[in-house]
Amino acid sequence: MENTPQTSDRVAQGKMPGLSRNLISLTGAAIAIASIVGIVFLFSIELLAQRGTPYLGIFTYIIFPAILIFGLLTILVGMLIERRRRHHMAPSMIAQYPRIDFNNPRQRRMISLFVVFTFVFLFVSAIGSYQAFEYTESNSFCGQLCHSVMNPEYVAYQNSPHARVGCVDCHVGPGATWYVRSKLSGAYQVYSVLFNKYPRPIHTPIKSLRPAQETCEQCHWPEKFFGAQMKIFTHFATDEENTPKQIRMLINTGGGSDRSGFVTGIHWHMNIANEITYVSSDDKRQVIPWVQMKDKSGKITQFFAEDAKLSQDQIAGMEKRRLDCVDCHNRPTHIYVPPDRAVDDSLLARRIDRSLPFIKQQALDVLSKPYDTTDDALRNIAVELDKYYRSNYASRYNQLEGSVKGAIKEVQHIFSTNIFPEMKVDWRTHPDNISHYYFSGCFRCHDGQHKSPEGKVVRNDCNICHTIIDQTSGGVSVMPVEGKSFQHPVDLGDFTGMKCTDCHSGGGSN
Repeated sequence: MENTPQTSDRVAQGKMPGLSRNLISLTGAAIAIASIVGIVFLFSIELLAQRGTPYLGIFTYIIFPAILIFGLLTILVGMLIERRRRHHMAPSMIAQYPRIDFNNPRQRRMISLFVVFTFVFLFVSAIGSYQAFEYTESNSFCGQLCHSVMNPEYVAYQNSPHARVGCVDCHVGPGATWYVRSKLSGAYQVYSVLFNKYPRPIHTPIKSLRPAQETCEQCHWPEKFFGAQMKIFTHFATDEENTPKQIRMLINTGGGSDRSGFVTGIHWHMNIANEITYVSSDDKRQVIPWVQMKDKSGKITQFFAEDAKLSQDQIAGMEKRRLDCVDCHNRPTHIYVPPDRAVDDSLLARRIDRSLPFIKQQALDVLSKPYDTTDDALRNIAVELDKYYRSNYASRYNQLEGSVKGAIKEVQHIFSTNIFPEMKVDWRTHPDNISHYYFSGCFRCHDGQHKSPEGKVVRNDCNICHTIIDQTSGGVSVMPVEGKSFQHPVDLGDFTGMKCTDCHSGGGSN
């Protein structure tokens, strides 16, 4: 467009409209104003609401602020484009760079407004950035934002011993380095959710998890010496009386250091005086063909599994992992409790009436069936349990009805907090390495089959980790027979060499 006398006159007289008077900048201003209104509105809701939602936080502290910045940048881009256009219209009248003249009252007002706006914007941005940081570190952001994906993990977390510990305290820990690493890792997770690329179930163990020494040991003190600790395990039989069976034992927790006491017991494995390294031949670290032990004097002993399908040369070329807390405590928070144990816990806490005939057996049966959805499972649990007692105890059903309804409610709760058909998650998908009842756990190494070239063996001896004090069945003491440390409630003959996992699955087949 050619320059005109009228344009030159308006430029010379300083009557040209402001650079922000263009379609692009006005659009950016509209976007910015709308985002500010949205931020103020949602922030007010968050202050007044008794209970917030994860989606409220992400719009208040992340999405709307990002839109605001986009709107402000759009205003600036529009002004730059408009200035270039005017420079081409009147190159002799429009300088290449802006002129700042504090003697001009209009410019002084504009600069003052700009300084005030910049200060307010930076102040609000600092507060908003901190709020955004805090929100991305919150449990609701981690567990509820991607509800369909993280629902099993979040529900299990809320029912775990670490329910009052923040997600990031374990998954990220202190410091900026791991915060940045976690957010970079989260970028791919966002992509996976948006394009439905995430696996079902979510794969574990997490390969990029921060070392336990930098997370777990911020609260737990492995060098603190502990002697044996009393533990009582209560199980209920699947007979008509739901007969209670108890095992009292001393768990040789151990721990300690040269300063606080001898390193003994189970925590002998920890990186206190000994260094244990191992190789696993599967992704879930359940098959361990090679173990190396380095004592505090520096002596190294290697153990090879006799039934290993890998040669020593193949093992030598595999990735070595140093044993730490999460190799045994691998489900410290996201615990999917097997039906067998969950029903036992409910019976022990009297959330299920123990007097209901065969309730342990019936609960295990309905919990162990395959279901397509959680809703299908909850309906089937209610129908099947009620039908069983109406059919088999018709004459007593009126007396049992209250207990049956209570049992149905509790069994439904057990299902909805431990089994998630939509994500293909249950107690079988995530092995728990503590103990050796439902999964190999300790027996991954302590199977009597890991031997060193010098003839040393990783012992399969129950008394290394615990000592049984007493066993009871129906309140009557059942002492172990001579030569055995454990009296199995069912006569299995000579069960030497058998493992708990050979029979116990955690479900209805127990």
